[in-house]
Amino acid sequence: MRRIRTPVTELLDIALPIVQAGMSWASSCSALPLAVSDAGGLGVVAAGPMRLPDLARTLDELADGTESPWAVNLPLYRAGAEEVIELLLERRPPVLIASQGGPRRYLERFHDVGTTCLHVVSGTEHAKKAVDAGVDGLVVVGAEAGGHPPPGLVTTLVLTRAVATAVPDTPIVAAGGLADGAGLAAMLALGAGAAQFGTRFLASTEATVHPDYKAAVVAAGIDSTRTVGRDLGLIRALANDFTDRMTELEDAAADVERRREVFAASTLRDAALDGDLKNGKVEAGQSAGLVTDVLPAGEIVRRIVEEYDAAVERLRP
Repeated sequence: MRRIRTPVTELLDIALPIVQAGMSWASSCSALPLAVSDAGGLGVVAAGPMRLPDLARTLDELADGTESPWAVNLPLYRAGAEEVIELLLERRPPVLIASQGGPRRYLERFHDVGTTCLHVVSGTEHAKKAVDAGVDGLVVVGAEAGGHPPPGLVTTLVLTRAVATAVPDTPIVAAGGLADGAGLAAMLALGAGAAQFGTRFLASTEATVHPDYKAAVVAAGIDSTRTVGRDLGLIRALANDFTDRMTELEDAAADVERRREVFAASTLRDAALDGDLKNGKVEAGQSAGLVTDVLPAGEIVRRIVEEYDAAVERLRP
């Protein structure tokens, strides 16, 4: 298998510095993570929306389905997070990617069972705190990302370089706005050891979202997303009736409770499972404008590597 050696690939024992983002509903399954891991990257199951029995079954499918490393993404704020942690400690996933909480809550317990722990950060201060706590690596998420970008909306380009400078000895996965091998090459040049791809893998055959959701990602331009939900949990999503309503309320400085009512009435599940592209939260990154087709995940990985090689070749004198 083709190998690209970096501090992240060495840490995670993967062939390629390609990480598939843990995306609620899209990778709350085994098919997508298995396909990415078998292709040489790191496949990630999104535990956020999963019930414990479904998660347990998925973890067993991953353990039985591949000899390659894979990961579980756990947002620590989810209801029942401690029960999920206990289940994961029993199953001993090769890699844990945790977000939305402090690493001291889980780190020692997962290290005790041999799990490598990455923590999601969106700034240098949090990066330093996570490293001081003992995390093995970081996922650095910039403003272009779909789902939950950093509140300050600092770009991936700037944030990755800042964190790589602040914690130079820590393996870093850069995330946000990345869809191809040129983006991977750019992130490695900035000091990251891998790139995380979310929206690109939304448009994969294995992603468990509604076909209309995938079609909307493919049809989107680079300016087709909006950030809404200030003071409520900022999200980036494709522009639709929901984002229009939120933007109007935010521009009018509407009362936070009124904004919360509209924000809570729309869900990612509406879009991802039911295909409600008008009123659901159609979460996607700016990189949707770089995605032009729906492909098998393994083919996406192969293309990223080809594009990476071409980008590196262009830099040769």
